[in-house]
Amino acid sequence: MFGRASAANKKVLVARFDREALQGFVQTPGGLQADALELLTPEGTLIQVPYSETKAVCFVRDFENTESWKRNRAFAARPKTAGLWIQLKFRDGDTLEGLIPNDLLQTEPAGYSVIPPDPTFQNQRVFVPKQALESVQVLGVIGSPLRRRVKEGAAKDKENQLEMFGE
Repeated sequence: MFGRASAANKKVLVARFDREALQGFVQTPGGLQADALELLTPEGTLIQVPYSETKAVCFVRDFENTESWKRNRAFAARPKTAGLWIQLKFRDGDTLEGLIPNDLLQTEPAGYSVIPPDPTFQNQRVFVPKQALESVQVLGVIGSPLRRRVKEGAAKDKENQLEMFGE
């Protein structure tokens, strides 16, 4: 039971460049394939949505609010959650800031799975195919493990330091 990944159907709204948005379910893991998204529509049809047509796959709480995309979304202040703070620039000039893990082994070959900046908006996570992007820029490293190691090392050095002049 432990160590096995379980499959789950997640609610998504798929923002597309030149077409109307789609809603449906993506099975994770497995629904985000190398060159297309495998989407189960609410009517029960399984379709392949090519990444070349896909702007973003928005993992949502529910389908009631069909707005899946706000233009030029950014953090109002420096994020507090650990990770890489990035800015994605889309082929159409739109931008999105988000957080990705600070472990590059967790990046997916087909795109980036980001935590979006607005927690009150309905998107919990957004998958952006690399084909949708013009550029990806790192804006900051939040909660760097390197900084913690330096602080820990400085504390040890202070403990091991000899007292001088009878302090």
